[in-house]
Amino acid sequence: MRLACLPGDGIGPEVTAEALRVLATLPLKVEVVELPFGGAALDAFGDPLPAETLAACHDADAVLLGAVGGPRWDAATPRPEAGLLGLRQALDVYANLRPALHGDVDLLVVRELVGGLYLGERGVRDDGTVFDTCEYHPSQVERVARRAFELARSRRGRLVSVDKANVLETSRLWRRVVTELAADYPDVELRHALVDSFAIEVALAPDTLDVVVTENMFGDILSDLASGVAGGLGLAASASLGDSGPGIFEPVHGSAPDIAGTGTANPAAMIRSLALALEHALGRRDLADVVGGAVDDALAATPTPDQGGEATTIEFGDAVVASLERRLTTEEKTWATTLS
Repeated sequence: MRLACLPGDGIGPEVTAEALRVLATLPLKVEVVELPFGGAALDAFGDPLPAETLAACHDADAVLLGAVGGPRWDAATPRPEAGLLGLRQALDVYANLRPALHGDVDLLVVRELVGGLYLGERGVRDDGTVFDTCEYHPSQVERVARRAFELARSRRGRLVSVDKANVLETSRLWRRVVTELAADYPDVELRHALVDSFAIEVALAPDTLDVVVTENMFGDILSDLASGVAGGLGLAASASLGDSGPGIFEPVHGSAPDIAGTGTANPAAMIRSLALALEHALGRRDLADVVGGAVDDALAATPTPDQGGEATTIEFGDAVVASLERRLTTEEKTWATTLS
């Protein structure tokens, strides 16, 4: 496995370091290439996504990304976030999987990632009016919806498609395409929901939900809400996948500049993102499950401040590594090495 590692900004390098420690504990041969990205790359090279970084990401089996941006670049042109949008487009990772796991909650948000309002035409007219355009082609909706149907089929067989079809033309397209596609998945129960009322469902009854599919901006907001319900952004991982090429695996949280350098950042989301890379980039669900279990152990025994504890970022990483070493018996290590 060749892993392109983009630590990025703020707490990104701190939490990424712990994920790499976990990776080093696993019985796998992985080449890790660390590359400049985001604000750090903007400072060094004047470009948040240098050509060398993009080329290395294309050549990798997976991209592990820390965090991007911060207030120090608020006035920069381009902003660090432009690198993230550019990377997603370049790798065409259109399906953003954001699981929310906590207690009885096992919810997966599938967010369309390379279309919609965030990627549409924008600008300022002569009269001072500012505009951002939301556009979707039917093929963009179909491919992410198909991915969501497949995921629902492999889970509990329930899918909610979220839109704003009572107001937006793009949402009416979204609902029409998803409805037509449902005929290919008679074993999946589909229902449609409006984004505003569905947000109440996520807040009050997340344990009743299985898979949710929605467009870019709605998915951004709803997945953060689901993460809050499931214990906070410090626990929320994500996988951004396309039909071919490397996926991007990153925590949902941002760069958290207010705690950068304090040693208090929770690396759980970053380590869980590594687990998603093991599952989706390597097909090693066995090792992904072991890593996930080790994170759960550390959350129970060595929580960081955001989870009501006092552990530092490194202490939490120590706890995950210790749990991994207990879980990976000699036999399991030999077996895993044979399969790798």
